[in-house]
Amino acid sequence: MPPTLASLVHHSALKLTVRAGEDRLDVPVRWAHVSELADPVPYMEGGELLLITALKLDAEDPKAMRRYVRRLVGAGVVGLGFAVGVNYDEIPKALVDTAAEEGLPLLEVPRRTPFIAISKAVSAAIAADQYRAVTAGFAAQRELTRQALADGPQGLLTVLAAQVDGWAALYDTSGAVVATAPEWAGRRAARLTADVERLRDRPAPASSVVGGPDNEDRVELHSLGTGRRPKAALAVGTAAALGTAERYAVHSAIALLTLTTERSRSLQAAEQRIGAAVLRMLLAGQPDHARAVAGELFGGLLDAPFRVIVGEGTGADRDPLGGLAEVMESAAARSGEAVLVVPEGPQEAERLVVLAVDGGAAVDACREYAAALEAERASADVREQGGGEDDEPVVGLSAPAGPIAAAAAYKQAEQALSVARRRGRVFVEHEQLAAGSVLPLLADDAVRAFADGLLRPLSEHDATGRGDLVASLRAWLSRHGQWDAAAADLGVHRHTLRYRMRRVEEILGRSLDDPDVRMELWLALKATAAAE
Repeated sequence: MPPTLASLVHHSALKLTVRAGEDRLDVPVRWAHVSELADPVPYMEGGELLLITALKLDAEDPKAMRRYVRRLVGAGVVGLGFAVGVNYDEIPKALVDTAAEEGLPLLEVPRRTPFIAISKAVSAAIAADQYRAVTAGFAAQRELTRQALADGPQGLLTVLAAQVDGWAALYDTSGAVVATAPEWAGRRAARLTADVERLRDRPAPASSVVGGPDNEDRVELHSLGTGRRPKAALAVGTAAALGTAERYAVHSAIALLTLTTERSRSLQAAEQRIGAAVLRMLLAGQPDHARAVAGELFGGLLDAPFRVIVGEGTGADRDPLGGLAEVMESAAARSGEAVLVVPEGPQEAERLVVLAVDGGAAVDACREYAAALEAERASADVREQGGGEDDEPVVGLSAPAGPIAAAAAYKQAEQALSVARRRGRVFVEHEQLAAGSVLPLLADDAVRAFADGLLRPLSEHDATGRGDLVASLRAWLSRHGQWDAAAADLGVHRHTLRYRMRRVEEILGRSLDDPDVRMELWLALKATAAAE
């Protein structure tokens, strides 16, 4: 413990006597300071024991003492030591009464006790306290290291919670609670997810102090990781601010957890190279070679149906594909799934290919991540604010496939990605395209331009009032070239309709007997209708 007024009073060599403030002697003393100034407040920091002989004070004037003592109390001075036998044989009653009224501990210092002895006693006690804190910190570091090696993060958290007399929790990249100590802290830690997510948005290392849930405690949050994006977070909850020894323990835990949660860059690069080789073999139709190279690194991923996810994006500021990869990897780790993540492209976050278990947590996390980005874009109206859709990933998801059909699944994911890009979407699944209609695909600027160019001569003809060729063509195509049915739909004679179709052929310079021409005209009509 740091020195207190009580410990100084009980110091046998100092012979101090308490004259006022007996009930406030347990306050810590940060330093002992000698000053004979009438107003020493500008030179105080708070927490000092002020030592005086009253050379420049009228210690017998009640008004002067009231002003003097009140200034000291306001400055945070924790005690006043008055040397007797120098200027006053005893402490004047005016000072004693005022100190008692203001609650300022007043200590009588006998003549034979020099102020330097009190200063040395305070300094020695502070040094001893710091030594005890450092020693305790090293002991805590040793125990934390031993538990981290023996039991991993859970054992480390258990020791840390005991060291700080509180609780501790570890969060993953997504802000989900990974481990807590003691067990009862799990529910409390889960309520801090929003604070952890805000901490993740800041470059590592970062920390913050928040009031615990329902103001039950004081919680420190620390990011873990050495990269631009934190890999995890540590929460430490205590009833009061941490002392020196507890601070050593927390810092040691941060360093150890960073080592256990942050894979080395060389190891991560090696895994990515193996993953890239496995992916190339799968796409080349060599699943047996891919299994041999993968070994047990990707678990049973290649033995069960998986999905191929292809993402693209530039977003250098927000690293959108890096965020997507971390979300999927965290979800897979929590559920015990294997996942293969292969960054591609010459620049960071340019392209990402992922193989994940069909129906697993990683694929669900991908959907949720994309849905959150879609909702954010809709609420913020990014386009009107001149925002950055370029900062958002574009993701395509394949149908379930096995190793033999990996190349087909990869192509499906790229097709879904292409559709997502054209539609201005963040995420599209290939199964949605296969189960839906082709008509939404016509909402493309290039398709609309083609339709406008193909049908413009007919529209310009109709604008002169010399017929209704566009409507007649639409009716004839919708009836598969059946003259009577199409004429009935239009309310004209079939000969009139035949005349109009000949005019269509003349104006366009194309034969309606050609199925490719009919197909192009029908798609052009549909694209025009979709634009309207």
